[in-house]
Amino acid sequence: MPGADRREMQEKQLLNHVADKEQRPLSERSNHPGNLSQSEKKLQEAICVLLVELCERFTFFGIVCNMILFCTVKLGYRNYQAAIVNMCFVGTSMLTPVLVGWLAECLVGRIKLVCICMFLHFLGTALLPVVAFPFEDIYIDRRHILHTLTKREQKIVFYFALLTASLGIGGIRAIVCPLSAYNLEDCGPKELLSFFNWFYWLINLNSAVVFVSISYIQQSVARNLGFLIPFLSVLMATITIHMVRGEMIYKPKTDSSLLTTFGVIASALKTCCMRYRYFSGSVTNWLDHAKENCGGQYSEIQVESTKSLARLFPLFAFQILYRTCIMQIPSGYYLQTMNSNLNFSGFVLPVAAMNVISIVPLLILVPILECINSCLFSSKDTGHSPTIYIVVGQLSAALSVMVAGFSEIHRKHFPQVEQMLSEEVLLVSSMPCFHLAPQYILLGVAEALVTPSCSLLSFRLVPERIRGISMHFLTLFNGAGCFMGAFFVLTAHAGTQGNWFPHLLHEGKLERFFFFLASLMMVNTLGFWTIAHRYNNLNQEYTNEFRGSLPEEKLLKHVKAIKHYDSVLESSPILSPMEKT
Repeated sequence: MPGADRREMQEKQLLNHVADKEQRPLSERSNHPGNLSQSEKKLQEAICVLLVELCERFTFFGIVCNMILFCTVKLGYRNYQAAIVNMCFVGTSMLTPVLVGWLAECLVGRIKLVCICMFLHFLGTALLPVVAFPFEDIYIDRRHILHTLTKREQKIVFYFALLTASLGIGGIRAIVCPLSAYNLEDCGPKELLSFFNWFYWLINLNSAVVFVSISYIQQSVARNLGFLIPFLSVLMATITIHMVRGEMIYKPKTDSSLLTTFGVIASALKTCCMRYRYFSGSVTNWLDHAKENCGGQYSEIQVESTKSLARLFPLFAFQILYRTCIMQIPSGYYLQTMNSNLNFSGFVLPVAAMNVISIVPLLILVPILECINSCLFSSKDTGHSPTIYIVVGQLSAALSVMVAGFSEIHRKHFPQVEQMLSEEVLLVSSMPCFHLAPQYILLGVAEALVTPSCSLLSFRLVPERIRGISMHFLTLFNGAGCFMGAFFVLTAHAGTQGNWFPHLLHEGKLERFFFFLASLMMVNTLGFWTIAHRYNNLNQEYTNEFRGSLPEEKLLKHVKAIKHYDSVLESSPILSPMEKT
């Protein structure tokens, strides 16, 4: 009886929810001036969210763009150590939004937490100039040094600044700028892919400006004072949040959480083990063991949603190695560029400016892909899945790393020359850095194809209630790819005694590391190609079957059918009043 009463209460709540949904359009249609102000308010919120997103990305790329140069020249790190620090910072910045999102959902209020994260971001970007500032140039009465930091103290402040900045980045991305704030629930596949294409296009345009301007300031004009620019960008983001503080902080629905998803998986594993040990019987899917009617403690809606998310785990897993290849731009490719000839007609190019070459293909390809998508996502083929983009993009990433290996062999054939970088004289190859352009271009093509398509599949192929959870899992696997890249660098350096990832590139075999990574990426591409068809079928299965398999949506269908039947009875002239009753 208590179970029946609870079921009746749930059905009543759903009926009230449906009634509210149907009454809301009528009230909105009756108030046209209110609609205009509401649309203007939403436009203002979207613009502010986008501005904060761009400011946050500006600070992020400003920190990353010359970290390897700073670690090797100023802190005295080896090449592999600087690469590991850079990739770990990027990976941590990807994982902290998931952590902060969980804290905002379960422990701390969203407004309070975003204030804490903004302070941490401010503190981190303010401490970076303390580490990078040339204290030995500051004197009292031109005789005494004001103060200096030892190498050990610099490293402690540097790591603390990176940690606080990454936590602040997580708060901004998770609370202020989640994808849910852009109201994408009612968009179809074509609109979603278009949104992700142009969203990443704006982010990469912002990063191109950062890589050109900040890298030159950090490297040539004011040495390491360029870290002040991320600090100023944080001030811009803080002012923007302050201007629209109440309307800008997005409040997501609380009907699903990351802990619920992990709880469903843990409950299914526990119940499955118990049944295997003590009982017999079988279910269609192992996650069904978490359902209440199968001995678990979760509702059918929660389990079915988790099942749809679990189908995406192979897609997420194949993105780990791809993200490791992308992380070669701020690590292996950066070291190659730093050890190449940067002089161009008497002007020394910033090392990080070469990253713009990987961004240009994305800026060019997005308008072309929009034309292709308009044909692929026609009205007759609304279920098309862009998995072919992912296959081609991963193949392009594998070719990029392979070309990097051949470019490293080619670079060693040039005689060495002296080159000034950040007031340090380095012995580098005389090969012009533009010879490395093909590997950057291929990775840029890969990013233009893979990232928007993976975001589309992760967002589209799950129920609306767990789309934020799905994007969190995609972020988790991308962060795992960054840490796997750091693990590969550490293992290659330790296993080959520094030969595969050397400190002096002309004395080692960096090309072997690239060839090893390219071979792994080719296997990864073939593996994803063999399962790509699942996501075409999954799209069709979800839109046609799964949407109507949940009890909530079945009830909504029954409500609509009852209302339609009542309207037929009321409008029918054949039935008598007695027959209608």
